[in-house]
Amino acid sequence: MNASLFNQLVMQVHAGKKLPDAIYIHKDAFNALPPVLAKFVSVVSTALKVPESDWNIVKLFKTNFRLSLLNYPDFYTDAYPALQQSVTVDLAKLQHRVTHYGEHDNPPILHRKEHFILPDHPEYESFCMITLEGETAGLYDNPRMIGFKASWQRLIAKHGYELVDGRLFRSSALLGAEDEQNIDRYKTALVRHELSAPMKTLVKHGFLQGDYSIFDYGCGRGDDLRELEAHGLDALGWDPNFRPDAEKVRSDIVNIGFVINVIEDKDERLDALLGSWELTQKLLVVSTMLANESYIAQFQSYKDGVITSRNTFQKYYSQSELKEFIETAVDENAIAIGPGIFYVFRCKNLEQLFQQSRQKRHYEWRHLTAPEPVSESQARFLFTQYHPLFEAFWKCSLELGRLPAEDEFTQYKQLTEVAGSPKKALRLVSKWFNWEELEQAATMRKEDMLVYFALAQFQKYKSYTQQPESLKRDIKAFFGNFNVALTQSKELLFSIADQQAITDSCLKLQLQIPSKLELEDETPHSLTFHKTYLTKLTPLLRVYTGAALQLYGELDDIDLIKIHLKSGKLTLLGYDDFTKAIPLLAERVKIKMAEQRVDFFDYVDTAHRPALPDKQLFIS
Repeated sequence: MNASLFNQLVMQVHAGKKLPDAIYIHKDAFNALPPVLAKFVSVVSTALKVPESDWNIVKLFKTNFRLSLLNYPDFYTDAYPALQQSVTVDLAKLQHRVTHYGEHDNPPILHRKEHFILPDHPEYESFCMITLEGETAGLYDNPRMIGFKASWQRLIAKHGYELVDGRLFRSSALLGAEDEQNIDRYKTALVRHELSAPMKTLVKHGFLQGDYSIFDYGCGRGDDLRELEAHGLDALGWDPNFRPDAEKVRSDIVNIGFVINVIEDKDERLDALLGSWELTQKLLVVSTMLANESYIAQFQSYKDGVITSRNTFQKYYSQSELKEFIETAVDENAIAIGPGIFYVFRCKNLEQLFQQSRQKRHYEWRHLTAPEPVSESQARFLFTQYHPLFEAFWKCSLELGRLPAEDEFTQYKQLTEVAGSPKKALRLVSKWFNWEELEQAATMRKEDMLVYFALAQFQKYKSYTQQPESLKRDIKAFFGNFNVALTQSKELLFSIADQQAITDSCLKLQLQIPSKLELEDETPHSLTFHKTYLTKLTPLLRVYTGAALQLYGELDDIDLIKIHLKSGKLTLLGYDDFTKAIPLLAERVKIKMAEQRVDFFDYVDTAHRPALPDKQLFIS
């Protein structure tokens, strides 16, 4: 073996963890190495009298004639195993160096263990889950900070997590743990203020703009509270460990984040959920940890959860199980916002407005012409003189799809003084603006409402006796009365079971938007398109996809949507970076509506992520 052949063989290796200058691979994946290279590594270890039990990972240098035999004895038992011994061999100089790390306080550690083994290994999936958790928590944002054990532990604590049995848990969730040193560190250390995932959803949907009071039930050390207070928001919190004397205050929005999953007593768990619900005036946000059966199986079972090595309890939920628990406890509809995150509205007007906003499209008016200012016509003169007022009125009418009421148009009083009434104003502006735009906006608004009412019946929403005034006006304008709206929406909902109707709609849609129609036995099987075209779907397909997404939540990390034409399924595809020429698949979610089931499939190992070679089919 010479340097040139060695480097050629290393470049042929497609498995293992690839760095710019080297490849790391575990012994158990040696069958993925060129046979000559695998045998050579074994010969080197034998020549140096390094026992097989003293190394399990080899580092193969790409440009130098070097390799290292590394020993991570806890590779399969520790989420982030520490290096115990390193034997670095300079094959060009025929020299080697042995370094022992067993007594070091800060030894090097491994991350992303799934990269070191092959995808068919029994531990591959659990390793992927460990890595995904770290990525979600933001632990890999600065790679320079993660290479050594002490630095890694400080980074975990800085992000508000603790490591128990190789799994990350928010510090506020470990209600039974006491670590005075950790508490002291948090009192003095500078931390990066970053809202938790449930709080970020509130930001996204406009609930943290200062209109609502907020209470964090189980706030831990108060990381979220500090950030909210920094923005001038009315936010309070209580925690049994860190703020036991704080008052539990009724608030518009209550967040119980990653709390119920750490309570082993079912009665206490229910009491915590009901306690947070009793404090809720408008909206309750519930979130827990999710995990699959293969990961849960490695822990000691206890009641309906598991016991960790620190004698803390963890109850892992599936998406459907969490939804059922919430709805059974509070007897209200739980709306999926994301994996492990649900909204429960006490204020039904706010719920209806929220659900409508999720289905509402916005008509984008494009002003193409303007009347010339002439004095012959009083109407022209009036329009020209108050052009900004009439333009704002027209835009408001397009947004609503109908004439605005007094409380829906801020310049209503001025409009009536100038034009006499909204109807007269509409007749006036229709001379210069395109009347077909308003008709199209009205059609869009009516379709949005049909989709909203259809999905409401799919989720078995209660028929509310009190409705927002704006919704009452919409119903009267577009349907005449509420019964007509419900009847038409029910017909739309039932039609999603019509396979032929779904197929026909998808075939028609394929001609209108960038998409990919897949065939099976020469018959249409599925249609895939980018999520930006959701608003282009017919009401039938919007209800079909909407019914599935109510089981999953928001599409923040999803790029493509696949409608299965005959099986009642929807597949969501998320890529690492859709702006790349050839994106790689990072996440796949299959939603089975008939079973009310959501299955998650992650592709954490970048070396084995399926590519999307035909991206051009999905963009304009």
